[in-house]
Amino acid sequence: METIQNIVEYYEELFPVTEEQRKFFDELLKTYSAPAKLLRIGCGTGQYEHQLSKSGADVTGLETSRELLDSANRRRRTQLMSIRFFQMTALEMTRFLGKGFYNVISCLESRIIFVHDYTLMRKFFYDCKQLLAPNGSLVLSLINFNAIEPAPTIHLPARESIRAKLFTDIITADSEDVFLNMNVENSVGKLLPVLERERIYPLIKEEIEDFAKEAGFKHLEFYSDFAKNPLTDNSPNVVCVLR
Repeated sequence: METIQNIVEYYEELFPVTEEQRKFFDELLKTYSAPAKLLRIGCGTGQYEHQLSKSGADVTGLETSRELLDSANRRRRTQLMSIRFFQMTALEMTRFLGKGFYNVISCLESRIIFVHDYTLMRKFFYDCKQLLAPNGSLVLSLINFNAIEPAPTIHLPARESIRAKLFTDIITADSEDVFLNMNVENSVGKLLPVLERERIYPLIKEEIEDFAKEAGFKHLEFYSDFAKNPLTDNSPNVVCVLR
């Protein structure tokens, strides 16, 4: 069950765009002719997408949540901006978006794990490859599940801002299906649900390699963060670039 409206107010505080992320994408976009064409899967409130558009990039954002999408669209000051947002899942994108069009596709903040089925995860990589232009890049950032000790309930480190805290639990059911619960604590200490028993796929590095190679990606880079520090077994996160 989703109650995304409880996090919209705090979304950009809890998922800020870091200087390392800006530098990472600035360097990546310089490898493509301007205007670079970007697709963000799970764009949230579109904060970074608007920054990229103002810098001259052509940007498309996909979001499944109407509340987050409304916030992204409210940022638009003019119809002349090279940016557009669609309420769409990753599984629908090849039906409506141009194949071979995008230089960079990104799916960040672990949004890929909500593609909760093995077959659908394989499709995700194939679909991204279809949408990418020649030598295009797929950028993923997600939890490093290899660094997490198996347990029926896993409490991830809380995200905190001045006004809110975000708590995330990963629960493995007896059926071995994996679910995610997410709650936000607001500025007056009230705990509000965001996601409840949302099914996920705990994607690991080795599977990313297999899915990517099967879909036709030839060049794979893995890091522990957007500063491009080396990925280790204990790194809390994975950032990868697939071409």
